[in-house]
Amino acid sequence: MKRAVAIGVTFTALAIAQTIRYETFPVSLIEQRLQLAVPNNSQRYQRLRQLFVESTCEVEEQIVSKKGQPNVICTLKGETDRVILIGAHFDATSPGVADNWTGASLLPSLFQSLKEAPRRHTFKFVGFTDEEKGLLGSKRYVKDMTAEEKSRTVAMINLDTLGLGAPNVWTSRSDKVLVEWFATAAHHVKVSISGVEIERVGSTDSESFASTKIPRIAISSVTQSTLEILHTPKDTFEVIRMADYYDTYKLLTLYLALLDVKLSQEPPAP
Repeated sequence: MKRAVAIGVTFTALAIAQTIRYETFPVSLIEQRLQLAVPNNSQRYQRLRQLFVESTCEVEEQIVSKKGQPNVICTLKGETDRVILIGAHFDATSPGVADNWTGASLLPSLFQSLKEAPRRHTFKFVGFTDEEKGLLGSKRYVKDMTAEEKSRTVAMINLDTLGLGAPNVWTSRSDKVLVEWFATAAHHVKVSISGVEIERVGSTDSESFASTKIPRIAISSVTQSTLEILHTPKDTFEVIRMADYYDTYKLLTLYLALLDVKLSQEPPAP
């Protein structure tokens, strides 16, 4: 894994960020939801579904296999049918707190943070199943998308393994404009981010969308020094740096609200 070049900031977007409306919730709530992590994937699915319900989201499910858990989908309707998709897999190899309950348990909070103000885009928050078995949930999601749905989906933001440190971006597999706007949001909330390459570690659900030409960005906190945690008994609540995790939540909330504005003005090239 190597460090990428510095990520630039778009100052026009920075000015817009000053006026965007969104809500953030206290660290106690974010931590409480993170502590719901359990090793059993069936229970993880049930807990994610319940968190969406408690967040007042009407949940949809997408069957992926006869015996496994479904994808869990929560939709925040906007003024248009153009879609910004936010995904995070909820399945794990035991115990799987960082990988990836950190991403999955943030989805309901991000939904709540954005719903308090009108949005131009429709946001879809998707808990993907069976990522650890070969991105099966996200592959099914892409397979079932119609050509029209693909054309209306203007960005895919993937969250996988957060809170082990400051957030970073898989730069070589992420859309350059989406990365610039992520850097802009990070600059605004004073969160340090970096670029990494994680090909040697494995893959993540955003790669299922590569063939669709939908602009995508993969956000994580994985570094060379954290590799020994993934897929081992060390992946417990104790490895999470709560300050970094909460900063990541606040950054993502602003980032999604910023994308809602910026993608209406200058969508990334397909």
